[in-house]
Amino acid sequence: MSLIDALNWRYAVKKMNGQPVDQDKVDKIIQAALLAPTSSGLQPFKVIVVTNQELKEKIAPIAFNQSQIIDSSHLLIFAAQENYSEEGIDAVFNRMNTERGLPLDATDAYKAQLKGMILSRSAEENFNHAARQAYIGFGIAIAEAALLKVDATPMEGFNGPALDELLELNKQGLRSVTLLPLGNRDEAGDWLVNLKKVRTPLNEFVIEFK
Repeated sequence: MSLIDALNWRYAVKKMNGQPVDQDKVDKIIQAALLAPTSSGLQPFKVIVVTNQELKEKIAPIAFNQSQIIDSSHLLIFAAQENYSEEGIDAVFNRMNTERGLPLDATDAYKAQLKGMILSRSAEENFNHAARQAYIGFGIAIAEAALLKVDATPMEGFNGPALDELLELNKQGLRSVTLLPLGNRDEAGDWLVNLKKVRTPLNEFVIEFK
């Protein structure tokens, strides 16, 4: 199945049936998020995987009791760094250079330029930048799920601070950005399952300069 076919197959599932998704498929979805491009390769986000049913039940009211939270097989939480740090940037480039067999100082000039730009911004600006990187991984995870025919529901409808408190994300310097329940559609109970996918016409969506 091509990616276009997969994206035509997928939709934001409104009702899941509680059946498990093969762990191998979940691993591939997470790997896709890991391989997503990020600004300067900084990867300023984490993917938190929740399968514990009691914890999902605690998260449900934080997400306005959307049933997919409880009925999902795996709940993925994309959480972005609250801020960047000099030590964190150094760690990324040290790992990069080590694994590429390069001297640790091979990227010093670029790293100094990057630090000058990033570390001069406010914490909120840097969080927003990190959140945008998380969304790139989020989108690629959705695409991989569609290719594997794993149902998923992108969610922004939740109380971020409440979820961060429940999971103690602040202790890791993280803030939740978006949720992605993975599971299997309940075709009998999902009002959206058989409705036509509707998007903006391509000639209205694309603006060309020739």
